[in-house]
Amino acid sequence: MTFTAIDFETATGHPHSACAVGIITVEDGLIVEEYHTLIQPPDNEYWYRNIMVHGIKPVDTLQVPTFDTLFPEIHKRLFGRKIVAHNESFDRNVLAKTMRWYGLYCDELEIADRWECTVKIYRAKGYPKANLKYCSDRNGIALNHHEALSDARACAKLYLLHDGQVRMKI
Repeated sequence: MTFTAIDFETATGHPHSACAVGIITVEDGLIVEEYHTLIQPPDNEYWYRNIMVHGIKPVDTLQVPTFDTLFPEIHKRLFGRKIVAHNESFDRNVLAKTMRWYGLYCDELEIADRWECTVKIYRAKGYPKANLKYCSDRNGIALNHHEALSDARACAKLYLLHDGQVRMKI
């Protein structure tokens, strides 16, 4: 099983306000790379309620690059890949709207319009709750919730577990 799991955190309620991304690369059922970076959102603007969720503050991103500068690193990890996210519509929307904000086009990535979604998978399995924390706890997956890399890693492991894969070595 080969895919890429992704998770974004946002600075505001606007989907183009990505302030962190975690990307997990899985090849043949094995996690082979982890990528995480903070992203300076537009005008380095944050909403208090978003800070309360993920703990990232304007001071944390004041000196980090904006999405367009980081895009080459993100592009090489997503290009032509099967993408998996927990609540894929949120992360897909953040990617699309952030790219559009910076004049980039999703077609450049050659990825599907719809991604694999571990929320939908675990709902279909009959989980009474399908949020990332519940699914991770129930499956013994360590999670530092709302830290983009930890969320992406948990999503990758949930996707591997759903397919019966157990080789997770990183």
